[in-house]
Amino acid sequence: MPQAYVYTSHGGPETEAFADVDRPVPGPGELLVAVRAAGVNPVDWKLRGGFRRPGEGEARFPVVLGSEAAGVVEGIGAGVTGFSVGDEVFGNAPHGAFAEYALLTASVTAHKPAALSFTDAATLPVAAATAYDGVRQLDLPEGATLLVTGAGGGVGVAALQIAHAWGLRVIAVASEAKKDLVESLGAVHVPSGPGLADRVRSVAPDGVDGVYDLVGGEVLAEAAGLLADRTRLITAGALPQTVAALGGARVARARTAAVLDAVAELVVAGELDPHVSRTFPLDRADEALRAVEEGHALGKIVIEVAP
Repeated sequence: MPQAYVYTSHGGPETEAFADVDRPVPGPGELLVAVRAAGVNPVDWKLRGGFRRPGEGEARFPVVLGSEAAGVVEGIGAGVTGFSVGDEVFGNAPHGAFAEYALLTASVTAHKPAALSFTDAATLPVAAATAYDGVRQLDLPEGATLLVTGAGGGVGVAALQIAHAWGLRVIAVASEAKKDLVESLGAVHVPSGPGLADRVRSVAPDGVDGVYDLVGGEVLAEAAGLLADRTRLITAGALPQTVAALGGARVARARTAAVLDAVAELVVAGELDPHVSRTFPLDRADEALRAVEEGHALGKIVIEVAP
């Protein structure tokens, strides 16, 4: 039976386990994919801990971990057009991705360009697409200054590059350990920690034109104070009601194949590097998830699955 990495109840890492699972059967609007790579994201351990996305029902255990994957189409569900068995694709995996086989939602799946590796493609549906949606939502004019908090993670690294490619001046809030990384992406580094606003003003005396927050909490509140126009405040790190109280909004996710095509084109054009810092085989999925959960990963962590 195919292998997968699952969690058996809500809780911490102690709820995780490797398991033999049935090969999935694609339903309407779904693709069955032989996974070649799966991206690892903070949302994966948050879901294990009990977080539910809007509209999601209760979890049915065991739940396969992982939210994004790249691989080869092996089955096509009813009503799906535009895909054939053997196609190389990448997309969102609502039923889990840390597995030998996964079901992808066809409407949020794109064909993988030949020049794009499975490993890089697997990083795009969650982090890079979230970054793309947010920068586009802010709609800042060329030359404007964008502040990105939590800039050293997967979404932040993509947001810095997309904003830079679109002609924005970018200020990146990240730990000292991630200074070299964010500066290599064309951003001005500002160390994270108390007193953030003063450090930002030292490099942007007139404030900033937009804020893309990936942290929430006090960081979000402090960053909001740097804006004259709070409609240019968005977050992927706080609840809707929290950012609304500050005059901003959550990132509005497009969740379309068109966005995946766009970010893939940026990678192929050399304008977006997913910065995969480490890869792990499927039988070390636990180590991959710990690397992200402990918050020390630079860029993206990917699980690779042998054919």
